[in-house]
Amino acid sequence: MKCIYCGGEMQRTKSTYTIDRDGYHLFIKDVPAYVCSQCGEKHFQESEVAVIQQLIRDLEKNLERVHVSG
Repeated sequence: MKCIYCGGEMQRTKSTYTIDRDGYHLFIKDVPAYVCSQCGEKHFQESEVAVIQQLIRDLEKNLERVHVSG
């Protein structure tokens, strides 16, 4: 698999997934991914993305329950 940005070779390994949202920063270690050996670009497969999206939905739902108005 070639990197769409630089043309480098993508290697299957594990990587981190991070996201900044309003009110929190999510950091997930050891997510299976393709990582470019040349530029470091990450590509996550659809199955991993679906799990991550569900985690985000669950997290946001739980954050709403613990949110305290000031």
